[in-house]
Amino acid sequence: MKKFKLALIFCFFCITCAYSQSLVDYMTTKEFQEVVFNYKQNPNQWVYESDIPCIIDFYTTWCGPCKRLAPIMEELAVKYQGKVRFYKVDIEQERELAAVFGIRSIPTILFCPAVGKPQLAQGLLPKETLESAINSVLLPQQ
Repeated sequence: MKKFKLALIFCFFCITCAYSQSLVDYMTTKEFQEVVFNYKQNPNQWVYESDIPCIIDFYTTWCGPCKRLAPIMEELAVKYQGKVRFYKVDIEQERELAAVFGIRSIPTILFCPAVGKPQLAQGLLPKETLESAINSVLLPQQ
């Protein structure tokens, strides 16, 4: 009976892991233009395409600091679920998008408020600094 319970718990754990989904979405240039900012239609003016603020992590797969930032972004995505959307953009796959923002250092984080201009931050920021930026730049009235 004990083995059966352990097997059942193991199966439940495997199923849960298989169906759990990250709250940080990977984004292409096309998706960015549809969801965040269409820089081809509005080359001279920032026009945010959503009503929910977002954070975009510009990264590469081989970047050590980017790998250390990933679990922090996942934690924050859970904490701010429904209030802030979280995205990742691989700059080696999405070179055009990286060029639009002049991304030369990774990780680079783009904070996009629902109203107002976006702000860029470079480097591996501590979780507390990211939370402070979320609360002051993206959710200032809350």
